[in-house]
Amino acid sequence: MKNRKLTPAEIDAFGAELDQLRAETLAKVGAEDAAYIRDIVQLCRDHELLGRELLKNDGEKPADWLRGTYALGIAKILENMEIGHNIMHGQYDFMNDPDFHSQTYEWDTASTSSSWRHSHNYMHHTYTNVVGKDRDLGYGILRLTDDEPWKPQYLAQPISNFMLSVLFEWGVALHDLEAENLKSGKKQLTLQELKPILSKMFSQAAKDYVYFPMTAGKNALPVLFGNITANLMRNVWAHAIIFCGHFTEKAETFTEAETQNETRGAWYLRQLRGSSNLKGDWWFHILTGNLSHQIEHHLFPDIPAWRYQEMAPKVREICAKYGQHYNTGSFTKQYGEVLKRIFRYSLPDSWFKKSPEVKALPV
Repeated sequence: MKNRKLTPAEIDAFGAELDQLRAETLAKVGAEDAAYIRDIVQLCRDHELLGRELLKNDGEKPADWLRGTYALGIAKILENMEIGHNIMHGQYDFMNDPDFHSQTYEWDTASTSSSWRHSHNYMHHTYTNVVGKDRDLGYGILRLTDDEPWKPQYLAQPISNFMLSVLFEWGVALHDLEAENLKSGKKQLTLQELKPILSKMFSQAAKDYVYFPMTAGKNALPVLFGNITANLMRNVWAHAIIFCGHFTEKAETFTEAETQNETRGAWYLRQLRGSSNLKGDWWFHILTGNLSHQIEHHLFPDIPAWRYQEMAPKVREICAKYGQHYNTGSFTKQYGEVLKRIFRYSLPDSWFKKSPEVKALPV
């Protein structure tokens, strides 16, 4: 389905309907949401305890090593995707509990919460898929739009993408340093900026790769390799889910000029057109941190993410009413499109005929 070009009045009406849906959902937020996130935290802790105990006590047994590593990997996925990411968006600030507050929560990964809130909550969610503003668009190493000039270095981006997937937590940790701007001279690195990032990276590595193996005695190596594998599980999964939400074939990118004097309705429209959803069962949605509903997350980032499933049919109805494509599909379909896009934009534009796109956002 192609997007219908909307008039300024239609864009305002589109935004008003989404504002109404947001208000109706926020009115429901309360005890049920607090109970949900506490249950998820307990589920995460149970998996981490099970995984670490199996690796420490029986890690030399292949079956128990697999069980322990899997449980620990699930715990890390839950903590990063459904707990940490969503708490830091302020989805549970209403609880007034420092354990669940966006400004005090520190998550179990190499990046600091403060740097994440800046690069992701502010830069990415404000300027979603805007070339030159949204640094999550390719993470500074991938070219994903013809609005960005091709360079020979992009020929290697299928390999760069694989390495980013495997080392995702470390790439995200260094992301806010803006390596591309440091290289070009647009930014100067300061010790004040670097120190907390390196400190968090060091403490994270020491915890998983020194402390827990050293406390495991004869099972030090099984614990070490179990932790490495669990982190790898989390890295590859998080990378795949995030890329599926942003870089499928139909997910649009925008120039800064297209977002000048952007109204509330036009901002909603850009969030919709730059996002993709994933279909799946209830457990799949939980393991994605409900980023399987990336459209709803970009539209309503501070609403508890588990509510996106109930909001999605209403968002889809609004999109249909205004002739807007609601981009959703299976994981295999969407991830296949991501890999295709990464390969396509690794090559010179001159090799392809440019097809017209409906992407202007009139305001």
